[in-house]
Amino acid sequence: MSTVKTSMNAFENIPSIKAKTLRINLNPNIYGTFAEIGAGQETARQFFRAGGASGTIAKAMSAYDKAFSDAIYGVENDGRYVTQSRLKRMLEHEMRLVEERISRENNPDYLFFSFANTVATIDFSKRYKGHGWVGIRFQLDPKQKEYDEIVLHIRFQQNEARLQQETLGTLGVNLIYGAFFKYHKPKKLLKYLYDHIDRDTIEIDMVNFTGPHFKDVDNRLMSLQLIRNDMTDAVMFGPDGNNLLPAAVLYKKSILALRGSFRPVTKVNMDMFQKSYDIFIREQTVEYENTIVVFEITLSNLKASGEIDEQDFMDRAELLCSLGHTVLISNFKEYYKLVEYFNNYTKAKIGITMGVNNLVDVFDEKYYRHLSGGILEAFGKLFFKDLKVYLYPMKDPETGQIMTSNNVKVHPRMKELYKFFKYNGKVMDIIDYDPDIMHIFSREVLRRITSGEDGWEDMLPEGIAEVIQEKQLFTRKLIAEDKSS
Repeated sequence: MSTVKTSMNAFENIPSIKAKTLRINLNPNIYGTFAEIGAGQETARQFFRAGGASGTIAKAMSAYDKAFSDAIYGVENDGRYVTQSRLKRMLEHEMRLVEERISRENNPDYLFFSFANTVATIDFSKRYKGHGWVGIRFQLDPKQKEYDEIVLHIRFQQNEARLQQETLGTLGVNLIYGAFFKYHKPKKLLKYLYDHIDRDTIEIDMVNFTGPHFKDVDNRLMSLQLIRNDMTDAVMFGPDGNNLLPAAVLYKKSILALRGSFRPVTKVNMDMFQKSYDIFIREQTVEYENTIVVFEITLSNLKASGEIDEQDFMDRAELLCSLGHTVLISNFKEYYKLVEYFNNYTKAKIGITMGVNNLVDVFDEKYYRHLSGGILEAFGKLFFKDLKVYLYPMKDPETGQIMTSNNVKVHPRMKELYKFFKYNGKVMDIIDYDPDIMHIFSREVLRRITSGEDGWEDMLPEGIAEVIQEKQLFTRKLIAEDKSS
């Protein structure tokens, strides 16, 4: 009972949507516009219903017709309307109008904002549940020249357009309230976006904070928060550190994925990537121009002592980005869930590069006991589409034997199942591997780094050792603890 009571009290401490809108409406300085396309004017409606909106809303509009929308915000090159670029145009246009039409001389204390969303709700077939972009551009100081901005991408999970509209309106209020009153706590701001919203009704799979008040915010860490808070299953960011929308990056692409801890990334990791990539792009159904390589880190690989070590995550990500790679962070413990995720966005060929140890784990029944169909169900999802495993060999440290798909040891009960996939071409050996680097393991490199030993530099790709030394990656925490003791 005490647990229930605590949970209820915690919920009661959350301001109601009306209380949030009233706090904004009754603030004499917060003033701006609402532009909402695709799901009515649900956010603006919340402010009108609360009362006192005349002191907050300069304008509320919905350019629902495409011709009107184009006339106001311009024509998109790709002809799409539910895009980040569309949202950005809306925010810029509406803020410019506020600046032009509201006199600063008469209103020196006004904090201008423009809120916008462009969404597509569920279609009539119910197969496509819809998605959207939501954002706010705002200032926290009337003399502030550069605006702060928060942009989200959302995916609807509800099966009725009316419910999606209501959820969107609540999310919009939470975003505006968070922007003005929780901006100094961006991690908590993310959590507050779900105030009065069930987690299974909407997914937030991308967020970006920009502007002077967010100059110290690392958007890759904010991505990590989305997974930690169960807001999404996976997030993606590019070499420049900016968050990417997985659906846009993966859409109709041939995908080669490498899973690892990359703690740190080693010569073996790069050899696995390069050799499997060379095979992958020669596959008959793969087009070079339409292929993406993804380095994936599952959330379980980010944990240290049961907790997610954010600094450790940043160290790994920084090294992969410095090599020019795209990184996916997921909560998919099993490979079949990763493949299922990719299949949501593409029907093209998918390749998974893995080592022998990983393949042995794939054929371990203990990972599939939660499935009603057990390992057969998982393998149906894993190998159903045009998928191939590229297997990197391993040198047995005791015998020196090279382990490949031909002599890998799986559980006796799994032997026939393994043979089926092997003989049907679903597993391919990487044969042109570099035998001189097979003794390299990330955990040994990390041990040498943290213990201050020599000899680890040559185990890493060119330039990586210098980055680790210059920025004290993987050792900053230890150095800080030494100084405080």
